[in-house]
Amino acid sequence: MSELILHHYPTSPFAEKARLLLGFKDLAWRSVQIPPVMPKPDLTALTGGYRKTPVLQIGADIYCDTALIARRLEAYQPQPALLPDAQAFAIATFAQWADSVVFQHAVSLVFQPESIAVRFAKAPPEFVQTFIADRSKLFSGGQATRLPAEQAKHQWPVFMARLQAQLQASGGQFLFGEPSLADIAMAHPLWFLRATPVTSPLVDGYPTVVAWLERVLARGHGKLEELSSEAAVEIARAATPAPLPDEAFTDLNGFVSGQAVAISAVDYGVEAVEGELVFAGVEELILRREDPRAGVVHVHFPRLGFSIKGL
Repeated sequence: MSELILHHYPTSPFAEKARLLLGFKDLAWRSVQIPPVMPKPDLTALTGGYRKTPVLQIGADIYCDTALIARRLEAYQPQPALLPDAQAFAIATFAQWADSVVFQHAVSLVFQPESIAVRFAKAPPEFVQTFIADRSKLFSGGQATRLPAEQAKHQWPVFMARLQAQLQASGGQFLFGEPSLADIAMAHPLWFLRATPVTSPLVDGYPTVVAWLERVLARGHGKLEELSSEAAVEIARAATPAPLPDEAFTDLNGFVSGQAVAISAVDYGVEAVEGELVFAGVEELILRREDPRAGVVHVHFPRLGFSIKGL
């Protein structure tokens, strides 16, 4: 079985989600540090242009988006379960809401001027300008809209009160009784908010939530070893993509296996990845592409939140 390689950077909230997923499973993995802003040439050799963070690599198979990464890790090591059968629908639906709605509010709150000033107080001015320009481009052209900070502040107490009530109703330990994907999906936006003293009171003012969050974060990130991005590209080049899933090819829009397509996120980071569509399942899309450096790779996307266009 090929080793797990995570392409990420320390301050990314979704990278923290992926690290917590690996810790939840107590997995060993290789850590590739990527730049927080474009360009990312070694990562692009693997993904074909997908720019969001993080990305999971297993040999010549590249997994985009943490919702799909969670499902791949569940298949890689089923126990402990991120999506226990009896509650899989409720947990997956909750996680999707946390990753979108709650995360949208957290981004708005973190990127208000007072928080940005603290967050980047020690960074060179030119980096701050580059970072802000990169994030403006990241959120350009997609369906996601930037929520005004005033509206985020107005609505935030609703989320926290509901979260606290759910924890109390479930016994206070974890959101759905036993630890699951729901806890990790909700934890990473709150981890993001606690990064500066400007936004941390939005979490720290709820003791039940803080105790739960610290419990989730305490599971750690598993066992990691550093790996260079160049070495990760070479690993992909030397590997062969895994066999396609044993599932019928399904697409209601008429796309067929072998068709040249472009796949892109619909919310933000909408740069398309082009290649040959080799699989369309209920949850997952797989694109075959060939890169001069990485060789033949299969790039995997979740169906939810992504679109396909013919070339």
